[in-house]
Amino acid sequence: MILSKIFKNTLLVIMACLVLSACATKKEATIDSIGGQIQGDVYTGTEGVKYLADGVPDRVFFATNESILTTASRETLRAQAAWLRKNSDINVILEGHADERGTREYNLALGERRANSAKDYLMTYGISSDRISVLSYGKERPIDSGSTPLAWSKNRRSVTVKAN
Repeated sequence: MILSKIFKNTLLVIMACLVLSACATKKEATIDSIGGQIQGDVYTGTEGVKYLADGVPDRVFFATNESILTTASRETLRAQAAWLRKNSDINVILEGHADERGTREYNLALGERRANSAKDYLMTYGISSDRISVLSYGKERPIDSGSTPLAWSKNRRSVTVKAN
């Protein structure tokens, strides 16, 4: 009887390990299947990106729960700042966005922090704060309505649009 109980418990542990290892393998395959469009958990592709001007992307992307600018985001914002310096009559709105996870209130605040992060960076390159407005949509305006890591990474963004 004791031997039978030990055998059953051992069998249960082995089955649990098999199930958990199958889940881990599937998750890795999902991450690999999206390839070079995500670096870490930040979108690096160009799908859905529009342009303020030739070669000047309109958006920057963020990591999960972050408002810190990535290297790629800083490069994009430097190009935006250069374009805005040449076009001093144009004002912009920085729209902050988040993915679908989290509460409405949390994502509105996160979107605002992201837009303000982009604004602060533009200001360090000589763009007056009077020319920049900040607006947060939180999770209300996704660019990709999917519930996948790729969709979430596309939705964590700040978009620069011309005002007026």
